[in-house]
Amino acid sequence: MTVESSTDSSSETPTEPVAIDGQAALDEFVADNDVVLADFYADWCGPCKMLEPTVEGLAADTDAAVAKVDVDANQPLAQAYGVRGVPTLVLFADGEKVEEVVGVQSEDQLRSLIERYGQ
Repeated sequence: MTVESSTDSSSETPTEPVAIDGQAALDEFVADNDVVLADFYADWCGPCKMLEPTVEGLAADTDAAVAKVDVDANQPLAQAYGVRGVPTLVLFADGEKVEEVVGVQSEDQLRSLIERYGQ
């Protein structure tokens, strides 16, 4: 007989990017995780596709939870955060927006940004 252990989602940071649909979903995700990197992207965006492996690596290798927000499907959410170009990365720490960067960033740049707020 196999017993599957359940994990407490509030204490475990996701190791893969999580698709977010709407303000309420983002608010809940930010509230549930100490540090969140929100990737505002579009499927048609070349630089967004270039950034995707970096974002996936950060989700797996850092303490930050990574949210993926499709700006075409979530235009009001993108507008609420002033997203004018993609990719835009918004960093939340302890429930507050603390940083925003636009365009492709290196993994080292993003990692140091996360580590600055993740301690």
